[in-house]
Amino acid sequence: MESVSSREFGRLPEGSSARVFSLQNKNGMKAAILDYGGIVQSLTAPDRHGSYADITLGFDSLQPYLSDSPYFGALIGRYANRIAGGAYTLEGKPYRAATNDGSSSVHGGPRGFDKALWRVERAEVAAEGPELVLRHLSPDGDQGHPGALEIAATYTLTNANVMRIEFGATTDKPTVVNLTAHSYFNLRGRGDILGHVLQINASHFTPVDSALIPTGEIRSVAGTPFDFRSPTAIGARLGRSDGQLINGRGYDHNWVMDEARGFLGHQATLSEPETGRVLEVWSTEPGLQFYSGNFLDGTLLGKNGVVYPFRGGLALEPQNFPDAPNHRNFPSAELEPGETYRHIIEYRFSTDQKSRR
Repeated sequence: MESVSSREFGRLPEGSSARVFSLQNKNGMKAAILDYGGIVQSLTAPDRHGSYADITLGFDSLQPYLSDSPYFGALIGRYANRIAGGAYTLEGKPYRAATNDGSSSVHGGPRGFDKALWRVERAEVAAEGPELVLRHLSPDGDQGHPGALEIAATYTLTNANVMRIEFGATTDKPTVVNLTAHSYFNLRGRGDILGHVLQINASHFTPVDSALIPTGEIRSVAGTPFDFRSPTAIGARLGRSDGQLINGRGYDHNWVMDEARGFLGHQATLSEPETGRVLEVWSTEPGLQFYSGNFLDGTLLGKNGVVYPFRGGLALEPQNFPDAPNHRNFPSAELEPGETYRHIIEYRFSTDQKSRR
């Protein structure tokens, strides 16, 4: 039965209350989303036998999200991924975004959108399924970026077992925008993700330097460990002596989608052989960041008292290219007054229906 409910999840240091909104579709699939950071705190999906399990990493209380979270489930902005040195030039004017990873600005800086308490506009059962709409105003100069940016994020858990996240944003000054969602998935619900099978619809990727900043090259995946054009186990090539795997400590790179974007297109398919769970990623953006959980180190105590191991989850983040404001050959991330930024992400869940052997 479809439903939407909410409860207090904790209090922020300044005393504000953060709430968690529980969405359930007709099939029994559930999502829990915080108004703090737009965080997807949990998401269940059925296996091939119809048994549901939480397939995302996260925490049972608010405090770890404030102090220890590697962006578990978070809504990322104003600029997802990295800006080298935090610096870029827009319409002839230099800007310097706040940095939080050495000299780089990562995922919006020290106080990105993942650390904002969003305003709840609506939480209700809609035509396609339960829906939550969050809004946030990022003021002019926020984390060094120009323009007051008004953002809406709509989460819909459809009755077709799709988690849809739709972003919209407008600005009063020229600015840069790159929004995404940062859920860590483990379709088995436990252990590591090395046996997950991944296919990405991309014949090129953007190599990075040792600081994970794109070099500006768009390189073919052919003959490299980055060729996921055919379904391949994530752990199959992680041990190779490859300069890009060394720079990323594994996979932490942007794949360049083969098809032009601006419309909703299929980016990747992730499957887990033991449970039969299948996740398709669809998006309107030109890039997909695949991160293989390289910095998970067995120290984080997650939901239900589970310690998350090395590579215990992976992220598939549809977005514009990292550091795009500093590379003319990358798609533009600029947003002008009078324009509307739109980005749709769909996580489509199904099962392979094969019998376990």
